[in-house]
Amino acid sequence: MAVAAVLPVRPRPTEPGGRLRHGNGRPYTGVTAPTAAPAGPSAPGDRPLLRACNRRPTTLGAMRVLLAEDHRELAETVAAGLRREGMAVDLALDGSTALERAEVNGYDVVVLDRDLPVVHGDQVCRTLAAGGGRARVLMLTASGTVADRVAGLGLGADDYLPKPFAFAELVARIRALARRAQPALPPVLVRGELRVDPARREASRAGFRLPLSPKEFAVLELLLCAQGAAVSTEELLERAWDEAADPFSQTVKVTVSRLRRKLGEPPLIETVDRAGYRIR
Repeated sequence: MAVAAVLPVRPRPTEPGGRLRHGNGRPYTGVTAPTAAPAGPSAPGDRPLLRACNRRPTTLGAMRVLLAEDHRELAETVAAGLRREGMAVDLALDGSTALERAEVNGYDVVVLDRDLPVVHGDQVCRTLAAGGGRARVLMLTASGTVADRVAGLGLGADDYLPKPFAFAELVARIRALARRAQPALPPVLVRGELRVDPARREASRAGFRLPLSPKEFAVLELLLCAQGAAVSTEELLERAWDEAADPFSQTVKVTVSRLRRKLGEPPLIETVDRAGYRIR
């Protein structure tokens, strides 16, 4: 299985082209680190891949992603980077778990390693495609030949990314697939004096910028995307949080309450009895 981004204390050496290397000199084969290092001295333990995953998010979309990758440290590192990009991310370390979670949760994108244990990634892809769900499949593999890409797409994958890959490209491909899974929306969401720009992570009311947390921003974006229709608490929890969120907690209610205070007067978010919330 491809390996990338083990998290030691000491810095990792790189080879030409920016690929990270193990301490024994063997190259990682999962994620390509940026070739241009930031200016200034590197702190101990600083690694290009982690700088890529920890960089300031370029956009915040209210989307749910399943990352199916059997190398735990690589999966956790990539998942952390995707969460910093505003995505709700669940992990599956084998094909059986991936199928179980895809059956229970409504994902926008499934990032699927082809060489999964228990149930092979090819079978996972076939099953997801046959199910006819909305989730788009981005297949990852260490084999990047034309024949491999054609085979992967033939299984029902919507896109194919060979390893090693750049983290920024992974984010861009996930976002592109998520756009295909949802109805087309304008790049800037506007309702009355409320304006939300997901790409810039900016929200304003009557020209005044709103200091929103990532979850508050995601909830507001989902409500605006509904175009006046009510969005249930369950859907907000599913789309803006990952599976670690407690469905019996008051997480959504508390977040909506904070969002209401920040939006100011007159109130913009209305509670709809037995239906959820909507923007007036």
